[in-house]
Amino acid sequence: MNSLHRKSWWQDHWPTSLKEFILKLRSMVFCREQADINTALPGLQMTSINRVIAQGMNGKKKHEVEALSAVVSIVADSVRADAIVDVGAGQGYLAQVLAFQYQHPVIAIDACSHHGMVTDARAERIKKHYTSKMVKSGSGMQNLNVPKTITCRVLSIESLKTLVETSVPSDDHEQSTLRGENQEDKGKLDCPNDANNRPSTVLAGLHACGDLSVIMLKTFLGCRDVEAVVSIGCCYNLLSEESIGDGESQCGFPMSHAVRSTGLSLGKSARDLACQSAERWRSLDMHAGIHNFELHAFRAAFQMVLSKYYPEVAISTPSIGRKGKALRRRNQRRSAESDSKLHLKGSTCNTRQNFPAGVPAESKAEGTFGSASETQTLSGEISSNESAEYEGIKIDNKFSNFENFCQSGLSHLGLKHSHDVSLQGTWKEVEPFSDLIGPYWSLRAALGPLLETLILLDRLLFLQEQGNALEAYLLPIFDPNISPRNVAIIAKKIDKDLRSS
Repeated sequence: MNSLHRKSWWQDHWPTSLKEFILKLRSMVFCREQADINTALPGLQMTSINRVIAQGMNGKKKHEVEALSAVVSIVADSVRADAIVDVGAGQGYLAQVLAFQYQHPVIAIDACSHHGMVTDARAERIKKHYTSKMVKSGSGMQNLNVPKTITCRVLSIESLKTLVETSVPSDDHEQSTLRGENQEDKGKLDCPNDANNRPSTVLAGLHACGDLSVIMLKTFLGCRDVEAVVSIGCCYNLLSEESIGDGESQCGFPMSHAVRSTGLSLGKSARDLACQSAERWRSLDMHAGIHNFELHAFRAAFQMVLSKYYPEVAISTPSIGRKGKALRRRNQRRSAESDSKLHLKGSTCNTRQNFPAGVPAESKAEGTFGSASETQTLSGEISSNESAEYEGIKIDNKFSNFENFCQSGLSHLGLKHSHDVSLQGTWKEVEPFSDLIGPYWSLRAALGPLLETLILLDRLLFLQEQGNALEAYLLPIFDPNISPRNVAIIAKKIDKDLRSS
């Protein structure tokens, strides 16, 4: 079933109904292959981030910031923006590239005060680097744009609108809403003081979470100072959703009149599915995919534990965090340690290790056979008895992983593991059906790209319903194998009446 999520997805032995189902899904999904943004946005010049600005970024973040900063910069230039507001700025990676590399005045807004402090500290280090560079080159001192940071939780259109209108001041405005030093220390925002020629801004958001992306789009329409928006959303599972027929939508989905008129609603399960990324499955080998399915089986069985022994908790559909991810990391560490020990033991004894043919290669030393002391270094073929013994250890270890998963989940929920809770009994009940998890989950996850397409098109329709006052389009600007949430919504005001409203 992993073929559902691969480019070479067609399998001759699939039943006709499955082929038709997948073909229909693929025909309805917005193409997320990375666009040639240089062709889509003529004049765009994407440059590599230097090592000083890139400090602290992983490969994924660097890829995202390089592409998005270039797109935001050319959009800002096209509307002659006086400043860019980075909404949900995090640690300021995008804001700093836009400020230092593209020389735009930038305001970075984030709900976390720690992120603001990190952004300021990083910006100060980058500023020192550029100042030192200018001194050494003898080119003279130039004004450096340093991002201004604001700590504020943006919960409504009005709050973001107020932040935009007050944080990009005209010359006669106080900068009381800015948290930081004065203009000389923190860079200059060159804004006109004519009340009829207000400072123009661009809203930018790199994976603005849940409703925050929606608030950005609505603020773009409702705030006369905002000339353009470049938004890449994520965390669709956190979108608010209203009941159809409640009048003007104030929630995250649906946004457009077109979608609301259909009476369509998603629900939490479908919004969760919209976050699934087929691209991540394409890079997995069969054994890694099977391991992921085991984690899904653990989570399903854990829900049974909650329903049977903690019914009052199960009713609230609790979130237990990424226990599967934590378990995977522990197994990887155990694998590395076991590999090292087995390598030393094998080299000392000068013998060859042999494992049962049915055991996944990645599981040979990740705790599948218990501790390193229980793992024998063998020469020659493993006997049938030995093979059965290994298989028994493998099965026991699967329950052991489930037990660890449950204990971690219970701890996360603040629950004690009572002796009355029979985890082994639950696992025995679940295990005969665990092989069905893979096919079921694959078919379910295949709907993810279609559901994301629906959410993206709803947002685009919302903008297009404003008529000819603006232009709006979707553009996949990241490599989806690196960053699956890769579609940017780009919109600009082109009507003077809308600009001055």
